[in-house]
Amino acid sequence: MADKVFTVLDLLDMELPEHSQLHLKCIGGRASLSNVITAPEVNRPGLALTGFFDSFARGCVQLFGATESAYLKKLYDENNTQSLAQMFEYGIPCVIFARNIIPSDDFINLAEASGCAVLKTELEITEFQLRLLRVFSNVFAPKKTLHGVLVEVYGIGILLTGHSGVGKSECALELVERGHRLVADDIVEIRCVNGNSILGQGANKLISHHMEIRGLGIINIAQMYGVGSIREQKEIQLVIRLEEWDNAKVYDRVGNNMETLDFLGVRVPTIEIPVKPGRNLPIIIEAAAMNERLKFRGYNSARDFNQNILKWIETGEVQNTYYGIDDSY
Repeated sequence: MADKVFTVLDLLDMELPEHSQLHLKCIGGRASLSNVITAPEVNRPGLALTGFFDSFARGCVQLFGATESAYLKKLYDENNTQSLAQMFEYGIPCVIFARNIIPSDDFINLAEASGCAVLKTELEITEFQLRLLRVFSNVFAPKKTLHGVLVEVYGIGILLTGHSGVGKSECALELVERGHRLVADDIVEIRCVNGNSILGQGANKLISHHMEIRGLGIINIAQMYGVGSIREQKEIQLVIRLEEWDNAKVYDRVGNNMETLDFLGVRVPTIEIPVKPGRNLPIIIEAAAMNERLKFRGYNSARDFNQNILKWIETGEVQNTYYGIDDSY
């Protein structure tokens, strides 16, 4: 479920890219635009129109195509609208007609009397259903917010985390300077899509591409570096935790034991990078991004390194190297 209620009016007012627009228009029941859509599904009520209501999807959008509209006309011609009236008794949020089909005034009056909004779209029913399901997948995805900086480096979405003042924003600024892109600074909203992907974006779109640099203040990344330096959202494929260097701590030097973090039920790889003067963090993060891309292509450098070491040991060359060391120095 979404964090806040999602109404029919929210559906009408959504700002979507051209290839995802729903082209919806209200043609009846305007007083019911505040109806809440509770299910991320689309139902074609053909069976309901025949009087079969077992497992009827009452909380979701009811979609009428050419077939349902033709059957609806048949019901009115035969003065057999009992099943239609029964369908509206379930408290459905809205009905949508595809291909600019406009139902009869009797249907609109019945819908309005039942507290149901009536919409239409110019799209074909299959295309509209696909677009609407994509919208619902986004709106009803599990969400949470967290503290961090989200950047895209070589096509890999990297979430930088760490305590305040460790240098996340400064590191992200250097990455932008090197040609990479900022997604969000400080507060990142994440959501689980399709059950296996974590998408991140700014919690507030108006300020997500602004960055706070201590001693400098607030800067607008898009204005300073151009629109090519930002993007609206990105899948989080790697988490990098920045922390102050601890001399008493043993850090991973091979990379065999990759840890993961659980975000909304999805495990995301994470690495820990110690911070101290002299370390070039942007270059290290770029290397981490390229290494992650290699893993996606099936190559694991740490595993390959171990295999080469084992082969070296098996050949006996390691003994010759060891016993050939001159201890006189």
